Amino acid sequence: MSVSCNQRLREILQRREAILLPGAANALAARVIEDTGFKAIYVTGAGVANTFLGMPDIGLLSLTELAGNVSAIRDAAALPLIVDADTGFGNAVNVARTIRVLERSGANAVQLEDQVFPKRCGHFAGKSVISRAEMVQKIHAAVDSRNDPALVIIARTDAIATNGFEDAIERAASYIEAGADVTFVEAPRSQEQIAAIPKRLPVPQVINIVAGGLTPMIGFEALEKMGFSLILYANAALQASIAGMQKVLGHLMEHGSLDGVSAFLAEFEERQRLVSKPHFDGLERKYSWPE
Repeated sequence: MSVSCNQRLREILQRREAILLPGAANALAARVIEDTGFKAIYVTGAGVANTFLGMPDIGLLSLTELAGNVSAIRDAAALPLIVDADTGFGNAVNVARTIRVLERSGANAVQLEDQVFPKRCGHFAGKSVISRAEMVQKIHAAVDSRNDPALVIIARTDAIATNGFEDAIERAASYIEAGADVTFVEAPRSQEQIAAIPKRLPVPQVINIVAGGLTPMIGFEALEKMGFSLILYANAALQASIAGMQKVLGHLMEHGSLDGVSAFLAEFEERQRLVSKPHFDGLERKYSWPE
């Protein structure tokens, strides 16, 4: 499955086909994304930190914890998985191990960023970046370490926040020279900056749309015309689930029942369908034995 997904993702990128890319923080979210009809899944580091640890996206998640979540998502969904690996969990040597671990876990693309460890969410204040030369070596290590050359390497730069837009573009260009297949210039601050990114960088580009974040909210059609390939909504599902839980549980606390909020609840049968209970019922029948 993994090699096939690698190839499928590369075909999408080679066609420069703009796709909506929702983020999944866990296997259930991945199931919903696949069931809804999307073409790929983004395994969001922020979302995994928020849901698995109940903590913010400030570099607290370990490689082992991320890999476990990726493995669970890989078992749950057949779509290509683009995995947010933050800074690669260390220097270039650590990056080499990160690539091998996440590739074995089922990643079809691995995203690395040039922040100083411990990193911060791309839309938080207080970020800083490593040198361009150090990040270039991390990209070299990532490219050299993948088992399947079709595994996609995505290089993200957070340099706009610290060094400005021009430095971010120059960094992205250096990462492409080092072998990155896709680049991701995080948190552009204006429509003019957004439009310039795919014009100035020759490989497929990611744009991250965050409700309440630093980047202007621009629709799919406009971003497609600008030339973006992956239009990322990393935590839309997570933010929706938080809002839904707060509404339903707040109502339950106040009223002592679910009367009045049934519209916000998935039906029992729908929940079982999403987690493939009929499939497991069939396995039980297949492997049962006569008394």
